[in-house]
Amino acid sequence: MSTTTQTAVHYERDADGIVTLILDDPTSSANTMNELYISSMNDAVDRLYAEVDDVTGVVVTSAKKTFFAGGNLKSMVQATQDDAASVFELAESVKAGLRRLEKYPRPVVAAINGAALGGGFEIALATNHRIVVDDAKVKLGLPESSLGLLPGGGGVTRIVRLLGLQSGLMDVLLQGTQFNPATAKEKGLVDELVATREDLVPAAKAWIKANPEAAQNPWDAPGYKMPGGTPKSPALAGFLPAFPALLRKQTKGAVYPAARAILSAAVEGAQVDFDTASRIESRYLTNLIVNQGSKNMIQAFFFDLQAINSGSLRPDGFEPFQATKVGVLGAGMMGAGIAYSCARAGMEVVLKDVEQASADKGKAYSEKLLDKAISRGKSTPEKKDELLGRITATTDPSDLAGCDLVIEAVFEDPSLKHKVFAEIAPYVNKDALLCSNTSTLPITELAEGVDRPADFIGLHFFSPVDKMPLVEIIKGKATSDAALAKAYDVVQQIRKTPIVVNDSRGFYTSRVIGFMVNEGMAMLAEGVRPWTIERATTQAGYPAPVLQLSDELNLELMAKIAKATREAAEREGSPAPEHPGTAVVDRMLEAGRAGRLRGAGFYDYEDGKRQSLWSGLAELFPVAEEQIPLQDVKDRMLFAEALETAKCFEEGVIESAAAANIGSIMGIGFPPMTGGAAQFMTGYEGADGEIGLTAFVKRADELAATYGERFAPTPWLRNLAETGGSFPA
Repeated sequence: MSTTTQTAVHYERDADGIVTLILDDPTSSANTMNELYISSMNDAVDRLYAEVDDVTGVVVTSAKKTFFAGGNLKSMVQATQDDAASVFELAESVKAGLRRLEKYPRPVVAAINGAALGGGFEIALATNHRIVVDDAKVKLGLPESSLGLLPGGGGVTRIVRLLGLQSGLMDVLLQGTQFNPATAKEKGLVDELVATREDLVPAAKAWIKANPEAAQNPWDAPGYKMPGGTPKSPALAGFLPAFPALLRKQTKGAVYPAARAILSAAVEGAQVDFDTASRIESRYLTNLIVNQGSKNMIQAFFFDLQAINSGSLRPDGFEPFQATKVGVLGAGMMGAGIAYSCARAGMEVVLKDVEQASADKGKAYSEKLLDKAISRGKSTPEKKDELLGRITATTDPSDLAGCDLVIEAVFEDPSLKHKVFAEIAPYVNKDALLCSNTSTLPITELAEGVDRPADFIGLHFFSPVDKMPLVEIIKGKATSDAALAKAYDVVQQIRKTPIVVNDSRGFYTSRVIGFMVNEGMAMLAEGVRPWTIERATTQAGYPAPVLQLSDELNLELMAKIAKATREAAEREGSPAPEHPGTAVVDRMLEAGRAGRLRGAGFYDYEDGKRQSLWSGLAELFPVAEEQIPLQDVKDRMLFAEALETAKCFEEGVIESAAAANIGSIMGIGFPPMTGGAAQFMTGYEGADGEIGLTAFVKRADELAATYGERFAPTPWLRNLAETGGSFPA
């Protein structure tokens, strides 16, 4: 059937004339749109047409755990602008086979046994009927926008024709939404659910027998009208100009090339015939693939995330660990969120505080989250009762008997942390993993307060814990590899993403975000307009404006951290240089403007709700007559974090580019389109088109010449760039 000795598409015809095409790439654990698949699918479709008189229908299914994984990302990240023609031809050849399958004069059904994301779902869209196993773990959709790409295997063209422009763009394409089977059926993306995987092919064959004439998709049928109308329809034409504005609002002014390409391909494609729309889609996809933006996002959100999730940062040689009973010390906002996350993962949770009312309040946080989930149809009263039944709110340390995991989440006070660990030590298991949730305090020093420092490790959660996907694991000097392996397993057990860093003040994420915040405040002191700073932050791709973020972080806390950092540096005999942003913190505190918690900061607040920027800023920090370029405002924040990330590599605080990228994006909001703080440097594209660390260093030197030596790369980073080196993966 194939021109090669191997095939990725097996062809089986039964006695009823129904052909089953089984997707099964022998060269990989997952099916992808590689050359073997393309040739195999084309051969299979050729055979279908050659045997059309003997065929009554076609079922497309998979022998893999997942239905189909999608495009070949390894080849995409290697493509350059010189490869544009071949990339376009490849995209067209993938779609040619699917289009011929779609136009086959017999019913074609997709029997989806596992995840069908991206290219996998595009294969399913080319069929006449889609059946999927009703397993909530199965994900369906077109998430290409999250990788800096667009669905270029016919996804944009078919979704627009299936759902219409507005729903197709807003609900599926721009967000890159991943649907579970039930939600996909509600949306009209799939047609039928079956209970088990064994039911899939029989159900597909039954549908073919019941619908022998259903061999045409709606958009190929005479009289087809696009849902909601085409761009020429008066109702849609009037609303169409709002689409770019909505996208800009959604992205807060940041430029995401993929989102813009999806919008353009969808609108342009809706005005022409199917095949022309398909070519338009291929052209936009090609442009994204050969440029740097998609490479940055693919590196972070596919390769780096996949590596971390598969345990690349976990020590080898240790059996998997699953915690069964966890003691959470401190029932404040962080402790309450940690308790909920652990209970949701099936652990028995003992939530301890010094007062029963505080412990009960911490448990009530879980109840509040569950009530909200029930109101949105995402949970049930039975599930709520079951989860709450796993949480015991207490003041009695003996209730922690049998705990194989302890997570402390009390105030950032070393003596208090030592005290709460000493209190529970007699009751928990002798080999229980001991974790401290701290954002700045050195783990090595905190470990001095426990009797088993080898079992002590830092788990830095981010607020709100129930929503934030990252946990920063911090190894102290005495932390054993066994404890690190356990901690890694615990973070994955509660369905969060772990990164691993070595001990230092501020670790990685807290240390790096401080430089971005300080740079924003330094520009305020220089006379840059406050609104310019705020808009530049979000246009650079950060989730929140920097002065607004400073209010949320609390300037009093910043002052305490700065003081502690100075004192620690002096003890070590290496005084830390003062950042010009620190003086802004001091002046704001003198003015009684500590942030949101105090009801007054860079912004005004009314009943706890943020209003506008404080009018007194103009008096405290007069606006300069001559303003610096907007790109410089963006770059100063980006480079401040990136350069500090480089120093973290140099000092051995962080040892993995994957950890730096995922940690900076998920933990502290580094702009996703850059691929993270490490990828921002190695994938930096200079004004002259040069890409890489050399271009990054060149731009850093420009910033240093204009705005100060803090932007000057260290000799270590210069040497790395000059020798063609990179950060460890």
